[in-house]
Amino acid sequence: MSPDLGLADQAPANDYDSFAEAYAAETEANLINGYYTRPAILNLAGDVAGRRILDVGCGAGPVLEALRDRGAFVTNVDPSAKMLELARQRLGDGTALQQADLRDPLPFPDGAFDDVIACLVLHYLQDWTAPLAELRRVLAPGGRLIVAVNHPFVYKLAHPDGDYFATREFSEDHTFSGQSAVLTYWHRPLHAVTGAFIDAGFRIAVMSEPPPAPQARELFPDDLAGFPSGSFLCFLFFVLEA
Repeated sequence: MSPDLGLADQAPANDYDSFAEAYAAETEANLINGYYTRPAILNLAGDVAGRRILDVGCGAGPVLEALRDRGAFVTNVDPSAKMLELARQRLGDGTALQQADLRDPLPFPDGAFDDVIACLVLHYLQDWTAPLAELRRVLAPGGRLIVAVNHPFVYKLAHPDGDYFATREFSEDHTFSGQSAVLTYWHRPLHAVTGAFIDAGFRIAVMSEPPPAPQARELFPDDLAGFPSGSFLCFLFFVLEA
């Protein structure tokens, strides 16, 4: 379901500062982000009133805005300065926003949050060991890590000659609001994904392959015409308990 799927050799990859505004505009109300990923994350989060929530890789802040509107106390981190600028424009100067990379220690004390959202973040990383340890560290006992990652089966569908069971890097060309970008990911087989969570000390409470929001079929009839059930393979969602 990614636009302009294909191996790419352009550089630099994952340079969100260079296409932040185009990405934010494209994903605000499109099928994959606006009517599939964000509704799924919010549904898994449930009642968040009064909960302290960290969004790692918050982007321009649409998920945090929704969680804040539902009564959560929100904190955002992202490695992209431009994305944080867009998030501040969206959420206001009083919002807790920090530039941070999940490959480095997070600037928060132990047990600072009831929930952490890692939506479409982990699949950019080769090594999950230290990042998952950090996410567990900043969660309060019994806290939740809510994750969305590339569905590992999609890699095999897109790259039928690729080794599904290998952890390997691959790149895709995308177009966001007319601007070209290259995103580079790390594929993991399903057992490696779940094993990493368990090794980090999490309990897998939910693993989900949700349908898009109910209104998606009316809004995107051409995109969903080939999916009689309304569901499609794209991302895999988890609720992990610390």
